Amino acid sequence: MTASRRPLGLRFWLIALAATAGMLVTASLGRWQLSRAAEKEGLQAVLDERGRMPAVDGSALPAGAAGSAQDAASLVHRTVVLEGHWLAEHTVYLDNRQMHGRPGFFVVTPLQLAGPGGAVVLVQRGWAARNFQDRQQLPQVQTPQGAMVRVQGRVAPAPSRLYEFQGADSALGSSRIRQNLDLAAFRTETGLALAHLTVLQTGEAGEGLLRDWPVVGTGVDKHYGYAFQWFGLCGLIALLYVWFQIVRRFIRPRSQPAA
Repeated sequence: MTASRRPLGLRFWLIALAATAGMLVTASLGRWQLSRAAEKEGLQAVLDERGRMPAVDGSALPAGAAGSAQDAASLVHRTVVLEGHWLAEHTVYLDNRQMHGRPGFFVVTPLQLAGPGGAVVLVQRGWAARNFQDRQQLPQVQTPQGAMVRVQGRVAPAPSRLYEFQGADSALGSSRIRQNLDLAAFRTETGLALAHLTVLQTGEAGEGLLRDWPVVGTGVDKHYGYAFQWFGLCGLIALLYVWFQIVRRFIRPRSQPAA
């Protein structure tokens, strides 16, 4: 006759508690990632719908600084066709920006729109390489002076911000080379009635600039990937617990009692 099974001790219940807690936490994180994915899918649907809408012109943009930020946000990612002339003297070069893995500048120039009111929109015109032998040298960008130009693009928020040390060249009027550009501060610096949005110029390379901007997306796939990882970890915890704490207790050979 085999020996009777040992009673379940404190160690068994502590491991069971830890495994249960681990499965609950990882399953909750997986469900949270799925909910984030659902939110991003809704946002992506809105962006895709805006991208399919007809292009707007300058008259549809909020009128300068007096325009509503909410109205500007409702136009983000809409395609746009603008006519006006460049205010080249206010061109700014945003440093440490990459395209095709190469560091350089995003070139940003205000465009004064044709028509009554003369509203001004900040245009992210494209990317230019930097001269690392002379870090103060500006790239050769062709900007027609006073001529009427036609700009195609899509409405975008202000340029993304990068980390910068205090006292960097992005201070008001300190340099045409900046790390970041704040619309409100630039409006004060230049005195221009800038709208609460920018335009990301699209199209073929030209004027010394590349315009291979990243595809607009909300990153839904990464949330599904994270959810798969969390649910996979939850299942692994359950599998290891069942194997080591239950299955092995039944298949472990028992020693025979002494005769």
